[in-house]
Amino acid sequence: MIKAVIIFLLVGYLIGCIHGSKVAQFLSGVDLKKTGHGNAGASNATLSLGWKYGILVALIDIGKGVAAIIGAQAYLADITQLTEVQVWLFTYIVAAGVILGHNFPFYMGFKGGKGTASIIGILLAIDWKICLFALILFVIFSFVTNYLIVGVLEFYLVFCTVTFLWIPGTVPTIIALLLFCIAIILHIENIKRLMLGTEPKVTSAFNKKK
Repeated sequence: MIKAVIIFLLVGYLIGCIHGSKVAQFLSGVDLKKTGHGNAGASNATLSLGWKYGILVALIDIGKGVAAIIGAQAYLADITQLTEVQVWLFTYIVAAGVILGHNFPFYMGFKGGKGTASIIGILLAIDWKICLFALILFVIFSFVTNYLIVGVLEFYLVFCTVTFLWIPGTVPTIIALLLFCIAIILHIENIKRLMLGTEPKVTSAFNKKK
């Protein structure tokens, strides 16, 4: 069991290490780790390079979340002796690996993104209807407040709530809460800037020409 947990976590981590920011860097010549907030994620790509690059990075990082969960569940479906609780346990272990890989990739000095796009992909693969609902709220919260960080925190809250209410077993909920805690820690600077009124606004991204 422990060996299986390690393998699933490692596979998820390696998938998470596939970064959309590297594609953006290849196309734009800009290293997101050295511009904006120094974050290799979709939000920094949007704020630093414009919405087109933000969408590109987001699609790649969302895609790896989707691929990891669908792949894991397809593999687990062939193991008939597993219970539903065990299937969801391993699914969430893979999910945790993806987020950890995205946030702390080994080849980037363990300083990557903040996991938002990947958690969207994970929830999309788990239940696309709930994900769509959460994304609608994400857009509403982000544009009404004019801050992406507000939408990010909303999405994680939905993810944790969905996990607690509908996913069997207690470990998935614990994992979801831990991922939320990691997200909060990684967004501390954003939250501080938000309180000071210096956090970049969503509308600033649309003024980028690239």
